[in-house]
Amino acid sequence: MTFEYTILILGYIFGFYMAWNIGANDAANAMASSVGAKAITLRQAVFVAGILNLVGAIFIGSHVVDTISKGIVSPEALTDPKVAIVGALSALIAAALWVFFATWRALPVSTTHSIVGAMVGFGIMVGGFSSVNWWTLTGIVASWIISPIFSMILSFLVFKIIYRFILTQKELMARAFRSSPYFIGTTFFVVIMSFLCKTPLGKKMALDNISSTGLSLAIAALTGYVGKYLLKRHTKKTGEEGVEHTFRHLQLVTASYMALSQGANDVANAIGPLALIYFFASNGSIGGQIEVPIILLLFGGVGIAAGIAMWGHRVIETMGHKITTLTNTRGFSVEFGAATTVLLASKMGLPVSTTHAAVGSVIGVGLARGIEAVNFRIVFQIMLYWFITVPASAITSMVIYKILCLIFF
Repeated sequence: MTFEYTILILGYIFGFYMAWNIGANDAANAMASSVGAKAITLRQAVFVAGILNLVGAIFIGSHVVDTISKGIVSPEALTDPKVAIVGALSALIAAALWVFFATWRALPVSTTHSIVGAMVGFGIMVGGFSSVNWWTLTGIVASWIISPIFSMILSFLVFKIIYRFILTQKELMARAFRSSPYFIGTTFFVVIMSFLCKTPLGKKMALDNISSTGLSLAIAALTGYVGKYLLKRHTKKTGEEGVEHTFRHLQLVTASYMALSQGANDVANAIGPLALIYFFASNGSIGGQIEVPIILLLFGGVGIAAGIAMWGHRVIETMGHKITTLTNTRGFSVEFGAATTVLLASKMGLPVSTTHAAVGSVIGVGLARGIEAVNFRIVFQIMLYWFITVPASAITSMVIYKILCLIFF
């Protein structure tokens, strides 16, 4: 068997393995607070997240991916195509192993930062420390601080607003119905803006900021008042139970959006390096940006869905139950805070992680009930894994690259 096809077979195996691990670890970003707040069961969450991730990967996933280095490794260090694809394979294996280890420990980590760390390790092995774009890495390190703090503050404020203007009032349901167009409208505004600004589908539509905002506001206004009408018609419960039931529906909207977005954006972490290997096996050369065949997006989407179904429950349990106790109003605050943080950060060009934003939001909602409501032992464990993701992936990638070089060269 030739070098190209040996590498291609290994690329398929470990590309699927990486996609499986993305599903197993990142499913919690979308579904953990819904499960924790009992908006849906764990089995329903796994099913819905699996389907929506698959749809997101195939229909709105990136058809052109930055396959080699994600801007981390200097192109000058990657002039030899064979070295580049062995490096891509070693990065894929290393990132997958780290995410697998974190999922086994039931702790959420950023799959994007895992692949970035793995590329750093490969870059150092090929071109030395000078081949790594350390400025880009500085932005990633900053995101460890920016995204959880921002989402924590935002979710804290959202829950405090719900508590102040609805949960502490005498006529709970009247207040809930009166404010529902604003909460529903704001939720849909964030979701539509996110699709227009953050997914490959939105980029293809090429709407400017004014057009995107105008379209999002129009849909938000319509859904706000239609949503209020439907809630008044179908909500039979009263008091605090009725309010929680009302926010349960909003929670499902934000959770579904995050699952779709996850499939669209994270499939490239698994399929990017595989697309590079596939392109090399087909053409004998490589490119910085490569058109991804739909079959590879389907392949990655199936891998993500399989990971969610088989092991997604581990990290969902940690984020949904172990950090703080969640209700539907708190769960909505978590998902709204995380989705808004990722949207605003992407518009500002800041490299944030959905994982970090989701965890920060859970902590923020917990703090809204008092510092004793947050399990800081779990929080510190999670943060430790965030900080060692890049170096752990880098060192593993260096070792695997050396082993692959001994085998192939």
